Amino acid sequence: MADLVVIGGKPLSGTVTPSGNKNSALPVLCATLFTDEPVSLTNVPDITDLDKLVSFFESQGSRIEWDRKAGVMRVDHSSFRSTLSNAELPQDMRSTVLLYPALLRRLGRITIRSNAKGCSLGVREIDPHLDVLAALGASVETGEPLAISAPGGFRGARHWLDYMSVTVTENFAMAAAVASGTSTLINAASEPHVQDLCKALVAMGARISGIGTSMLTIEGVAGLHGASIAIGTDYHEVTTFLALGAITGGEVSVRNSVPQHFDLIARSFRKLGVIVAHEGDTAVVRRGQPRVIEVPFTANMLQKIEAAPWPYFSVDLLPLLIALSTRCEGTIHFWNKVYENGFSWMPELAKFGAHILVSDPHRIVVFGNRPLRPAVVDSPYVIRAAVALTMVAASIPGRSVVRNAEIIKRAHPRFVENLRSLGAELEWR
Repeated sequence: MADLVVIGGKPLSGTVTPSGNKNSALPVLCATLFTDEPVSLTNVPDITDLDKLVSFFESQGSRIEWDRKAGVMRVDHSSFRSTLSNAELPQDMRSTVLLYPALLRRLGRITIRSNAKGCSLGVREIDPHLDVLAALGASVETGEPLAISAPGGFRGARHWLDYMSVTVTENFAMAAAVASGTSTLINAASEPHVQDLCKALVAMGARISGIGTSMLTIEGVAGLHGASIAIGTDYHEVTTFLALGAITGGEVSVRNSVPQHFDLIARSFRKLGVIVAHEGDTAVVRRGQPRVIEVPFTANMLQKIEAAPWPYFSVDLLPLLIALSTRCEGTIHFWNKVYENGFSWMPELAKFGAHILVSDPHRIVVFGNRPLRPAVVDSPYVIRAAVALTMVAASIPGRSVVRNAEIIKRAHPRFVENLRSLGAELEWR
């Protein structure tokens, strides 16, 4: 793993363009496996998880042309082999689960040795994926390895999720798109990247209504076809650059900022005394932000930011505002309603001098604007935690090291280059 060396204390300022959304690109690339016709993708981020998917497809005979600099990918699965080269799915990436519907459609049967890993936030169960596939007509044979079969294809069904899972919703949408009959998913996830996948499936010929809501109705079609699909802007990266400007006292503008997704994000910034303005599709954090945590009208309550499935404040953005809050005057309560290990990295913030009370696995209280000092910290295997630690390091004069920060590359293809363009001094070691 690589470390990030950060010489902090410099206000970051300038204009930056975010990359395509990693959480959109992965399922969309998996969805291309539903057709043998060429699919063209634009605004494709150059990230390691996509490398793994591309390597898997190429090992199976697919032809993929990827202009990384231009962010353009052309995918042709017409030569995809009818058997897996190693008899089972790759095990070293979480996105493997998003291959299940298309591979079942092509091969009729897949075997899975063990759960693919994602990050250290908590247990990522496979059971809900098996539930939706079974509801749509697949048979599941438990054991080692686990086997899933759908030799007759998928059948339309009604299903109600236990909770709003992004990847489970995406797998249901992909399988139901080519099922016989009509399917309904209740309690569906509605994150921007789920919407991006559904829109990509529609571009390929799927019939989906309710996109962006908690109920999807999908009328199955005989097959999907080729298309030209643009990957949406990564709103996580937009938020990251804005938070970096705010925490360092600089002025940062972010192009292509998807303002339609930013109402609640901007309001959460405002709770920390930071105003996010939009000028067309450009988001701006100006220098001289007060960074004073708002006091609620209910005087006996702490200010609070709570994160849960969309349209709540995104749990993936919580670490960024936690980092920012360490530089804000006042006290604030953060509530992570999703991951049981979402705050496991708080001791690393404490190495900088941050004052944080961990109430339980889901809630913390940050006492802001305590004196901070440079430090050597260890990033967990959590993308946004590594980014948050780098943010704090960038705000402190002196040399800090964020060890094992390479996981950032899973979601931010030009992280160091973008920060340097804003005036940051940092490098991989």
